[in-house]
Amino acid sequence: MLYIIPTPIGNLADMTFRAVTILKEVDVILAEDTRTSGVLLKHYDIQKSMFPYHQHNEHKITERVIQDLLAGKTMALLTDAGTPGISDPAFFIVRECIKNDIKVECLPGATAFVPALVNSGLPINRFCFEGFLPLKKGRHTLLTSLSTETRTMVFYESPVRLLKTLLQFMEYFGNDRPCCVSRELSKKFEENKHGTLKEVHAHFAAKTIKGEIVIVIEGKTKEKNELRVESDED
Repeated sequence: MLYIIPTPIGNLADMTFRAVTILKEVDVILAEDTRTSGVLLKHYDIQKSMFPYHQHNEHKITERVIQDLLAGKTMALLTDAGTPGISDPAFFIVRECIKNDIKVECLPGATAFVPALVNSGLPINRFCFEGFLPLKKGRHTLLTSLSTETRTMVFYESPVRLLKTLLQFMEYFGNDRPCCVSRELSKKFEENKHGTLKEVHAHFAAKTIKGEIVIVIEGKTKEKNELRVESDED
């Protein structure tokens, strides 16, 4: 069978006991980056064979992985941080396992957007997860469609693109749209900056930006004049 193992998004202490136990028991570990996963495995004294499995080779090696699983091997899939499949490789191999009647089990664990969403203080009864925006093709179309989205929206972004993305959000959603930008979640210098898009942009424009970024933006709300109930009097 194949285990999908969430790994800490920053603080190594966030690894679950069950995840450590399974990693010690499986035959093989598939890792998005063997160097990054190697640090985690060394921390928990896990000595297992690791093979790279990432977006650049998954289509090439998945068939071989499936054959090994069918032959009786037990494997675990790790990505650099968080839950595999959430803006990281996993979908393709999980789909192929299901096609071949191979059992897949995803453990609960760390993922960046959940603490960012809760920390935002924005409505979370309904939300949409957009992950990373397209870099070029499709970006305008997606942002245009999201300009009328009423649910809270969650995005991932890199520190080098944060300011540009916030400027685009201001263009499509308006300067005063409430938002929260979270970075370095679970780490020593964790920051959750609340405010309007304009205020948050100004905050990060004045400092050096480091760490992985989660942006949470309130959905479009009806204007006051749209909420007025028409009078029965003509």
